[in-house]
Amino acid sequence: MQWVYHNPVFDVDYVHPSIRLSSAWVGHNHFAYDFIRFMKPKKVVELGTHYGSSFYSFCQGIKDEQLSAECFAVDTWKGDLHSGPYGENVFEMVSYVTNHCYPTIGRLIRSTFDDALHLFEDESIDVLHIDGYHTFEAVSHDFETWLPKVSKNGAVLFHDIAVLDRDFGVYKLWETLKKQHPYLEFSHSYGLGVLFPKGYDNKFQDVFDKKEELQRKYAGSNI
Repeated sequence: MQWVYHNPVFDVDYVHPSIRLSSAWVGHNHFAYDFIRFMKPKKVVELGTHYGSSFYSFCQGIKDEQLSAECFAVDTWKGDLHSGPYGENVFEMVSYVTNHCYPTIGRLIRSTFDDALHLFEDESIDVLHIDGYHTFEAVSHDFETWLPKVSKNGAVLFHDIAVLDRDFGVYKLWETLKKQHPYLEFSHSYGLGVLFPKGYDNKFQDVFDKKEELQRKYAGSNI
């Protein structure tokens, strides 16, 4: 199976175009979309959603590929020390866009990450995106506690692997993990790491063989 570079139309852009275009995730939207269409997961879970740029990219991929899949967003929608606090209007906006664009796909879980763990069976999550509080301790905890929920051949995505300032520590965890497991990584848009901690489907071998091509292609898709 060949990797396909799509030219997607994101439904969220018709409803609220600033969500994607003003997001730190904007440079990864096209990769996330293509990744979902290539991998064809049954369950996607995102830890830390804020306005939903990455979440909607996953949902759009599921929708356009016509997958029988669900995409869950887990967040308190209250903010943290890195994002800063924000009001109820953010959750209301995410709820509106999700219900309007992805009513049968998107699922919002307003909860801490730890409190949401019991909602998912072990080895049931095909794609896990970790983008919560970004200290080394916090992201390590999120990875360790949610890893049992990841399926065989599942993928774990980490945003901000290229942020070295403030007290961000995702890069520290990423440097350790990528020495232990197969991975893809991108340095643009604050960095994105894609880890396969429990193996990978054979169709990904071709993707690993052209890592540099993917990096070049998606580094130029900041739209």
